[in-house]
Amino acid sequence: MGATDPMNRPPRIQFRDLHGIVLLDKPPGLSSNQALQAVRQLLRASKGGHTGALDPLATGLLPLCFGEATKLAGSLLGARKAYLAECRLGITTDTADSEGVVVQQRPVPRLDDAAIETALAKLRGRILQVPPMYSALKQGGERLYAKARRGEIVEVPPREVEVYRFELLARAGDTLQLLVECGSGTYVRSLAVDLGEDLGCGAHLTALRRIWVEPFREPQMVTLEQLQQAAEQGDEALLAWLLPVSAGLSDLPVLRLDETQSRAISRGQQIDLPGLREAGRCAAYASDGALLALLEPDAEGRARILRGFNLPPD
Repeated sequence: MGATDPMNRPPRIQFRDLHGIVLLDKPPGLSSNQALQAVRQLLRASKGGHTGALDPLATGLLPLCFGEATKLAGSLLGARKAYLAECRLGITTDTADSEGVVVQQRPVPRLDDAAIETALAKLRGRILQVPPMYSALKQGGERLYAKARRGEIVEVPPREVEVYRFELLARAGDTLQLLVECGSGTYVRSLAVDLGEDLGCGAHLTALRRIWVEPFREPQMVTLEQLQQAAEQGDEALLAWLLPVSAGLSDLPVLRLDETQSRAISRGQQIDLPGLREAGRCAAYASDGALLALLEPDAEGRARILRGFNLPPD
């Protein structure tokens, strides 16, 4: 029998409806989508999405959403995040990281911690940042990295981002260990480049690890290897790593609804809910504990449904 004989083909994966969040510790070398698809196949989940890409070079927390949890991917994408970053002074690359081609080398001046702190302070708060040319941002309907690989020179406009913390943790020669805490859309590679330029010698990112994403401030991450081992043990061991959809809303106030209110929200109706205006955005649960919706008050204080959830009963 030939290699193309149907008897030699691996069995087709039987995908299923599965709802929840996996806190993956992404390994280096994989794109975020490759990591998502690997976990999706292990779980046999029919629908999945990630909450904001990590570069192939980067490791660490990549929340993966499945089923009804994909409705939260947008809000998690906009969440506050933290990274441990390593940056090398004196060398600039075309990708702003160690995977790129060296385009310039400059001597590193004598720098004390005070000089580095002065440069770091300029990159905290609300700042204008130019995203790297090698990025997944789109311009004219095409990813910037595709244009860059063709050698196109494209003017990338700066955009405003929020950097809450940018601190020096340690230094070994020309290599800096940094802590970054930032909002959505911030490129740590660009922070490294801007830091290097302010110090007068250039820089590029040599390592990056995401350590948390709100609301997962102290995440219990799982590796692909652990998930593969769990899959071999059976569904119970595998699904133990699947957090409930509600875990993605754990930083929000909780609103418990009675039966009448639950029925109205389930039908997508706007209703008056006491306390909603004061609570702001919140997670609404039925009296039996089922997650119903992500709500926020409209201008009149009535419940506006940002996301409705259609979860199976426990």
